[in-house]
Amino acid sequence: MSIRVTEPAFHGDFSLTPYRGIEIWRIEDSKPVPLPNSDHDRFYSGDSYIVLKTAGKPGAYTYHIHFWLGKNTSQDEAGMAAIKAVELDAVLGNRAVQYRELQGHESNRFLSYFKPCIIPLDRGSSESKTPEEEEKPEEKSEEENPEEEKSEEKSEKKPEPRLYTCKGKRVARLKQVQFARSTLNHDEIFILDTKDKIYMFNGANTNEHERSKALDVVQMMKEKYHQGTCSVSIIDDGKLETEGPSGEFWGLFGGFAPIGKKVPSDDDITPEKIPAKLYCIVRGQLQEITGELSKSSLHNDKCYLLYCGTDLFIWVGRTTPLPDKKGVMQSAEEFILKENLPKSIPITRLGQCHETNSFKSNFASWSSASTAPVPEETRGKVAALLKQQQGLIKGQAKTAPVEEEVPPLLAENGKFEMWRIDGEEKTPLPQEVVGKFYCGDCYICLYSYHSNEKKEDHYLCCWFGKDSIQEDQKMAVQQATLMFNSMKGKPVQGRMYQGKEAPQFVAIFQPMVILKGGLSSGYKNHIAEKGLHDDTYSPDTAALIEILGTSVHNTKAQQVDRVATSLNSYGCFILQSSTAVSTWYGNQSTAEQQQLAAKVVELLKSGVPVKFSKEGKESLAFWLALGGKQNYTSRKVTMEIVREPHLFAVINNKEKLEVEEIHNFEQDDLFPEDVLILDTHAEVIVWVGHLTESKEKEHAFETGEKYIDLVASMDCLSPHVPIYRVQDGNEPCFFTTFFHWDPTKATVQGHTFNTKAVLLFGLDCVAESQDNKPQTKGSKFGGATQRASAMAALTNAFRSSNAPKTTTAPPRNPTRGSQRAAAVAALSTVLMAEKKGPPSPRRHRRNLSSDSTTSGSPFNKGFFRSENVTPVRSENVSPVKDEEHSDVFGNNEGTEVTSETSQPHVDHTEEDSSTKQTSDEITDHHGTYTYEQVRSKSTNPVTGIDFQKRETYLSDEEFEGIFKMTKEAFYRFPRWKQDQIKKKVDLF
Repeated sequence: MSIRVTEPAFHGDFSLTPYRGIEIWRIEDSKPVPLPNSDHDRFYSGDSYIVLKTAGKPGAYTYHIHFWLGKNTSQDEAGMAAIKAVELDAVLGNRAVQYRELQGHESNRFLSYFKPCIIPLDRGSSESKTPEEEEKPEEKSEEENPEEEKSEEKSEKKPEPRLYTCKGKRVARLKQVQFARSTLNHDEIFILDTKDKIYMFNGANTNEHERSKALDVVQMMKEKYHQGTCSVSIIDDGKLETEGPSGEFWGLFGGFAPIGKKVPSDDDITPEKIPAKLYCIVRGQLQEITGELSKSSLHNDKCYLLYCGTDLFIWVGRTTPLPDKKGVMQSAEEFILKENLPKSIPITRLGQCHETNSFKSNFASWSSASTAPVPEETRGKVAALLKQQQGLIKGQAKTAPVEEEVPPLLAENGKFEMWRIDGEEKTPLPQEVVGKFYCGDCYICLYSYHSNEKKEDHYLCCWFGKDSIQEDQKMAVQQATLMFNSMKGKPVQGRMYQGKEAPQFVAIFQPMVILKGGLSSGYKNHIAEKGLHDDTYSPDTAALIEILGTSVHNTKAQQVDRVATSLNSYGCFILQSSTAVSTWYGNQSTAEQQQLAAKVVELLKSGVPVKFSKEGKESLAFWLALGGKQNYTSRKVTMEIVREPHLFAVINNKEKLEVEEIHNFEQDDLFPEDVLILDTHAEVIVWVGHLTESKEKEHAFETGEKYIDLVASMDCLSPHVPIYRVQDGNEPCFFTTFFHWDPTKATVQGHTFNTKAVLLFGLDCVAESQDNKPQTKGSKFGGATQRASAMAALTNAFRSSNAPKTTTAPPRNPTRGSQRAAAVAALSTVLMAEKKGPPSPRRHRRNLSSDSTTSGSPFNKGFFRSENVTPVRSENVSPVKDEEHSDVFGNNEGTEVTSETSQPHVDHTEEDSSTKQTSDEITDHHGTYTYEQVRSKSTNPVTGIDFQKRETYLSDEEFEGIFKMTKEAFYRFPRWKQDQIKKKVDLF
């Protein structure tokens, strides 16, 4: 959401507003013309645009500049867009990352700004019409001849249907293609937009996430181009249906015919990652840099081109002359022609000190810690430029003061349990010492609390002291894992290192005190072997305790050296001896620190009288206890700059970790089959979907540690940053705060596509796959008639308001929820009766989704790769556990359909997915096919089968050859285990 602050400030050709969001300019007459917000989703193929995305928080704004080139734009406009992008970057202090975007080949980052997709319009902006306008006949003037008007009405043709392909897992790439039957294939999703209806054709080899994303596009078309009044039909996999929506769909193409293979095109070419090559740009000429690439290869007065096979990067030194900066894009274009590279290869332009991780990962070494500050000379030049251009928004050119934000904390008044690791055991600690930590020990902390009235949540963390031994750390991990498994994976599991504790961890103790030494046998043996002095704290020894922090989430106490130089005017200190305690308040200390000091005294020396000293009024005894008066610091603890969070999907975690960034992420990007990493810079959270393989779940922490190792040197990330493991469905508040979180979505675990299709368009768009089942004989409730009646009632209950809008508001129906509940119950009764009826000829049930393996992005195959989704508001409906009824939504275990009046809570655990599929539940079919025909990535796929049960079409002999077991043995496994096995043999 954009946040406007003041009126625009003009700088040459640009007007800027100090707000986070999107600003767009179109190139007209060699000048950038700002577009109103209402036109932000309209891009014309004959034009060029500049898009500025501002993100972050005051003091840490980030800028991304994209210049978008339509396929029919002129060379002059394209060149001017590139030049103006450089000028805009100069206005922003050379802190932006620039991207060249070609129509049809836009980056995932760019597409994530315009959800669910962009549909470029033909021709230029001055002559183009919107799709709505193109579908409407031109209005006649009053002077026109009535006879001519009648003749034109007779000759008026029905608008031609538009056929699109829709690709993408988290961002949608829409492309209009030829409206012909030969265009259809099984590897893509097609959207056919007609005057009165939108059809969505799902190729057999497409996966559920692509289909789910395509639904967002269909919904957008329905609302934008049809005012929400047209109907929607989903065509499964090309199976011939002579009646209903399927028959209508094929009728538009002149009748049904077998679907051919996809014709390969340039868009299908996947660039391969190659060792990076670095070139220095000197007067427009490229000079290759040989040897191992490192950060020292780049000089701040030059420009460089980096080519790695999947991307082209242009790096611009901060002291490079402006004419050289403007010419580097031309050098990149010439390099593409000379090397015969695809014209669509992404080009990214980066300024010194503002490099992306995808750029840094191409160098053998890159230490962000050694990044030099911007020299005063450069700052002066930027300030002079801004002053010449009438001054940017106040504070834009310099770092704004950072206001401290308190992150979401866990609910108070929970239950504490704490253990210290001692050898191979964990020793429980009494409540009176909870909050005391020793530097040489490791601890396990369990905090149980209620996030709402019904649900109890658990926060399970290990804490490692900086002087603890490796054996104790490993034992703490093992013991915490056993506790985690015994609680069925419900707790949020974390690992904390001394000095880098997470805010939630610090806040639950209050006070949290870190003391010198250790009590564990492992620590004692270690210092004895090394001959080290044991300085372990005890209540009877002299000690100095510092209270540091600014708020409840970061205020803690820590033992420091008992000398005067340890004092700080911005803190509070506790000085203790065997018999007395005194507190010292610095002149700049806060009330929170002073209050915490009192709690620490009570924890460490309960019942002992306390003397108070204020800075400047200390007694001689106070200084003598510190070894004499000395100078001390008056330095305020600086807060870390709050950075924008980043979400990554784990692509490969075998030999080398590969991640793909999800830009402008939302809750719907949390796919249950994925492992995701949320990097907030203050902590790393590994989110584990409930449908991921067991090995991925077990190694979640190792995945997070691999990520930290790779990013630590590139992005100033501490190697001891707190790391969490969060299970799908048990997300804590400090995770959900980074999303527009809808709690109801977290309780519905199932097939995204089928659930979304029903919620968006009602059952009428998907129920056709259930219509052709023969009547079950001898059943009181079964049969096509009863089923059709129940289906009609359920469809009517869920039907959205597709009727034309009227000025009069419809009367409110207070019984809508009960109507839905009754319809669900009726259909459930019919299907249960069929299931219990006498045997009848088996019938094939066609589902709406096939869970074929999701393919990755064709670009950025390095360590960092890139991809996003629009949230769909789910409804509260009552749970239906009957498996036959679940098939209405796609044969989906765990999917809930509830009434609006009920608010059930379903506690999902890993055991929920352990339902076994027995031999009796296997749906028979007509015919047997070969493995090559039914596998997910088949080059000659069979049509008209149940793609969720591909293995049932194999002969017994071929089944045993593929699975290395009989069918009976296979179906004894739980459903989740069956799915894992099928994934390995490409039958999922």
